[in-house]
Amino acid sequence: MKTYQEHLKAIRSGFLIVVPLLVAALPATAQNPLLPGIGEKDRRVVVDASHAPWNSLVKVQSNLGARCTGVLVAPRRVVTAAHCLLNRAQRFLPASSLHVLFGYERGEYRQHRAVAALETGGPYDTKRRLDGLVGDWAVLTLDGDAPEGMPPLPLARVPPDAGTPLMLGGYSQDKAHLVTADTGCAARGINDTDRGPLLVHDCDGTRGVSGAALLVRTPGEDGAGEGWAVAGIAVAAVSGPNPRNIAVPSAAFVAAVEGNTPSLR
Repeated sequence: MKTYQEHLKAIRSGFLIVVPLLVAALPATAQNPLLPGIGEKDRRVVVDASHAPWNSLVKVQSNLGARCTGVLVAPRRVVTAAHCLLNRAQRFLPASSLHVLFGYERGEYRQHRAVAALETGGPYDTKRRLDGLVGDWAVLTLDGDAPEGMPPLPLARVPPDAGTPLMLGGYSQDKAHLVTADTGCAARGINDTDRGPLLVHDCDGTRGVSGAALLVRTPGEDGAGEGWAVAGIAVAAVSGPNPRNIAVPSAAFVAAVEGNTPSLR
């Protein structure tokens, strides 16, 4: 079994962190190492990236070649996983080396935005396990507004209760040119750490969907996001036949999205 540090080497390719034994209640049975975070029955399906809520997803890339998923949460702000933005020395890349692609599909995209600034959930401690994942988020401030027809999704201020239906979609490594999604998964509870809570879920998601939005239904009274909100972002996959994967709840980064934090990197 690989060590946590060995798993971190995969970050440069935009992988989800693979965490073999995060929670005592989680299964430890070995699984196909190429698809951590996917159960015995892969529930992912290809979805139409031009329709809500999938049209709020973006592809985040760096000049080093790392590729992850992100989600638009304000006209000029995208949230993704912080581990996607590390260089080979495990330091954060400068904003100038980051790019966001809107409407990406089959090698083409609708529009590109450069990143003007970024803020992370630091200190992001790559040597820790669960505690280190709590800060695994980044808010990217773009150099221009998102294209029309690609609406920001609202943030859920409270993590969903266990059993709440969820969806998770993104640019998985094995299907990198299409948005694939698990539309029939659910929240499985909260894991409390010294640095804050993490959201446990059973949505199928593997490498490449780091930073993807964990979506929960909302009343949608004002039409924002067409009834979907971001409950958190995917950051880690637990190996096993019945995955219980990890997300950072939106409450961890809502202040950064709304501009209530001291400064941006």
